[in-house]
Amino acid sequence: MTSVLQAQALGKKYGKRWALRECTVDIPAGHVVGLVGPNGAGKTTLLKLACGQLEPTGGGITVLGGRPGGTPAQLARVGFVAQDTPVYAGLTVAEHLRLGARLNPRWDAGLARERIARLALDPSHRAGRLSGGQRAQLALTLGLAKRPELLILDEPVASLDPLARHEFLQGLIEATVEHRFSVVLSSHLVSDLDRTCDYLIVLVESRVQVAGEVDKLLATHHRLTGSRRDPDRLPADQHMVSARHTDRQSTFVVRADAPIHDPAWKVTQLSLEDLVLAYMDKQTADSRRAALEVQR
Repeated sequence: MTSVLQAQALGKKYGKRWALRECTVDIPAGHVVGLVGPNGAGKTTLLKLACGQLEPTGGGITVLGGRPGGTPAQLARVGFVAQDTPVYAGLTVAEHLRLGARLNPRWDAGLARERIARLALDPSHRAGRLSGGQRAQLALTLGLAKRPELLILDEPVASLDPLARHEFLQGLIEATVEHRFSVVLSSHLVSDLDRTCDYLIVLVESRVQVAGEVDKLLATHHRLTGSRRDPDRLPADQHMVSARHTDRQSTFVVRADAPIHDPAWKVTQLSLEDLVLAYMDKQTADSRRAALEVQR
């Protein structure tokens, strides 16, 4: 499988604090990849390293087979829309498009004009007068008209209202279908990833907890509910992801390649949000146990 981004033991340090440490990830081409994890997991740092905005403190990273931001040609292959969907408040919509044309050798002026017209953005309006949703759409237009092979979006809709989020993501989906490029989309909103992404990566404390095509992940993860029991009693082919217990009942999330037919359990399927929370909960529980062991 061809990769658009590969990182090996990647790290970035600010002073004495590690924002990303020992991160190893392999992101495949041809997908809309959802990157999800809690605050502080290292998502934004990873994406900025991938764009060449930051230099690693340790480890290595390649994007589309090259060093991020290493050459003008490499920069032209990657589009980036940051968290605050940055545009220049004092420039008009038309001036943004002219600037994009000057800076990007692969610029698709027709695509940019068509999107601006379809979105009913007045070319003479300054970006500072646009709504949050309109600024996000302008930023997306600039990223798409660059005609990248990889488009990276770092929580671009986090501050938008539901309608603006829907319109932004719908435009992204339509563009990926039409122009066939790879996307890495970071978001806290799992419902947005559910609508948009076909590949998932859960990143917690710089570590990839799970990665794979969404359909396959949902087909191989199950919730087991039944009488309380120790997780060590689970069959060897059922990998435990998370566990919760009451006095009488145990609920496990497990990963298993084969269907589970055990009358002792009520077996139910997971939603994407259930899956993400299970892996985040597992990491939280592991961290608590590690802290207790250190205290002892």
